[in-house]
Amino acid sequence: MFKKFLSVFMVVALLTSILAACGGGETEKASGGEDKPAKDARVIRAGIGLNDKHPQYLALVKFKEIVEKETNGAIKVETYHSSQLGDDRAMMEALQLGTQQMTIPSTAPIANFVPEFSVYDIPFIFPSEEVADKVLLESDIARELLDKLPAQGMVGLAYWENGFRDLTNNEVPVATAADFKNLKIRTMENQLHLAAFKALGANPTPMAFAEVFTAMQQGTIDGQENPIATIYLQKFNEVQKYVSTTNHVYSPFVVLLSKMFWDESSKEEQEIMVKAAEEAGVYERELVRKANEEYLGELAKAGMVVTEVTPEARAEMKSITDPAIEQFADKIGKDTIEKVKKAVEDAQ
Repeated sequence: MFKKFLSVFMVVALLTSILAACGGGETEKASGGEDKPAKDARVIRAGIGLNDKHPQYLALVKFKEIVEKETNGAIKVETYHSSQLGDDRAMMEALQLGTQQMTIPSTAPIANFVPEFSVYDIPFIFPSEEVADKVLLESDIARELLDKLPAQGMVGLAYWENGFRDLTNNEVPVATAADFKNLKIRTMENQLHLAAFKALGANPTPMAFAEVFTAMQQGTIDGQENPIATIYLQKFNEVQKYVSTTNHVYSPFVVLLSKMFWDESSKEEQEIMVKAAEEAGVYERELVRKANEEYLGELAKAGMVVTEVTPEARAEMKSITDPAIEQFADKIGKDTIEKVKKAVEDAQ
């Protein structure tokens, strides 16, 4: 009898250990250190190119908190930063395929899927953050552009802010249009950006964001252009000497969701996701603007030479880039351009 009891006990112990090893609990750790959701929850895999200190990522975490709370855990959000899921184009293509559910790119790479989004990349089209807010958050044309995304397998939940793009390089403090001459500048894969920098005399080079630091470190490129928060948080000051407040393009972010995931969601869930994106967007813009103001001073403390570009110098740059952008009017849509310009005028 004792041998029979011992045999039964050993079998039960063995089965218990096997179940524990297989993960009998409801959650397990994801690659980012987060708890993976219970099996009955739907998952949004959300990836961005920036690091986990950037306001965009902090706002993504807020989006996660709102969605998970408002859906009572029916939707879980896994967050991935620093291009862990690929560059902007790769992540948008993953949204189309339904293998990824969310990403937040600038409008420049979105223009590869919806050409009208290039209107936001016309140099110097937005004179201030306040005007940009009114156009992006209140105008009909901003909503019309988001409505073009579902045809490409994506849904635009809200506009966030990347901010005014500024220039860094290792060759010269850029204060005027003439200073751009022969600079090898990394840009996003966007035809308007390429044309504008060529018009200014630079040699623009499209490159995945994750490759930029190393390319500057090795001297493959002389510099790059991004908002101040990105420049600081990516530690570009470690491989760059000069930063100039060119403010040449105001760059919005767009919160993109896979249309497949959107269509599988209830109306209530859709409303929750839109509301969460909008609320997190308010938080994100506050963080971005505070960071840009603070980080410019930090870049100077770190040894970078800061050049404040004058309004007169920007006007000269605009006069040079405007003719180069005219060639894209038909591709972007003349009606779209006029609507955005009208919205800008009304917002001033």
